[in-house]
Amino acid sequence: MNTPHTLPLAITMGDPNGIGPELCVKLFAEGVTHPAFVIGDIGVLTREIKTLGASLNLRAIHNAHECSLKRGTMDVMAASNLPPSLQAGAIDAHAGQAAYDYVIKAIDLTKTKAIAGIVTAPLAKESIKQAGIPYPGHTEILADKTRTNDYAMMLANDELRVILVTIHIALKDVAPLITKARVLKTIHLAATACASYGIIKPRIAVSGLNPHAGENGMFGQEEIDHIIPAITEARTEGLDVSGPYAGDTIFMRARKGEFDIVVAQYHDQGLIPVKYLGIEQGVNVTVGLPFIRTSVDHGTAFDIAGQGIADHSSLRYAFNQALRMVKAAAS
Repeated sequence: MNTPHTLPLAITMGDPNGIGPELCVKLFAEGVTHPAFVIGDIGVLTREIKTLGASLNLRAIHNAHECSLKRGTMDVMAASNLPPSLQAGAIDAHAGQAAYDYVIKAIDLTKTKAIAGIVTAPLAKESIKQAGIPYPGHTEILADKTRTNDYAMMLANDELRVILVTIHIALKDVAPLITKARVLKTIHLAATACASYGIIKPRIAVSGLNPHAGENGMFGQEEIDHIIPAITEARTEGLDVSGPYAGDTIFMRARKGEFDIVVAQYHDQGLIPVKYLGIEQGVNVTVGLPFIRTSVDHGTAFDIAGQGIADHSSLRYAFNQALRMVKAAAS
């Protein structure tokens, strides 16, 4: 009988017109160290194998338990049947629908405990919008379809872990969402995220929203009214939390090893430092879901799709981080 430690990982192919199919082919051609299969389109992946000249056999499977760990073979669970007329690099409603369907199929597999976790290649927000799918990205799809209320996006590499209080919203709408309850929830999720890496007593740092973390109210009240009270309450619960720190120094301090994770208040504040260190060694983790989910920390790269020059390092890193979390959960 399979245990979570031995169950396969499912990799969603992402937008068929992006670099996702290429990344999947390159990952399996290089070899994986744990049973895994791709949820995607057999025709698209077959064409990609031919385009790249990869020494890789494609094997169609219908159930997760059919997945094998055989070098030179990529197991694929079909969740679409797309026409060959799709154009690499193009926004397309059919591609958006397919990418969404891959994610839904993966979620269904987690509900039956058929897989150990999900690794996702990038989807295109415009394509899923054209398909009439009302989600801005993977995180919101995964949370809604699993009825997860408390969740957050974390990006991580070997030097930084950053979790976000707010995600895909306009900058002008961020401040009203910085509430004590939301910040406190994210602090709790930061502790959960670290536990998934085997860090039981994490040092959690919280950034301010405003320049210089508000400078005692000179540049805004969010720190005084919401962020500091959240930190104070988290401390009374026994968590090692500090801040709020200025956004222009907190990431440097974390990178030097002073903190295990940073709670950032909005999307770009948190993600720019991680991505500046290199997207090829970064992973996007959805924290709070009832299963493990990691992803590349870049987009569909339509400008280079179909050219065979995409770097699959981030997918490799996301795969390895998912496997690391599977092992930590089993220990």
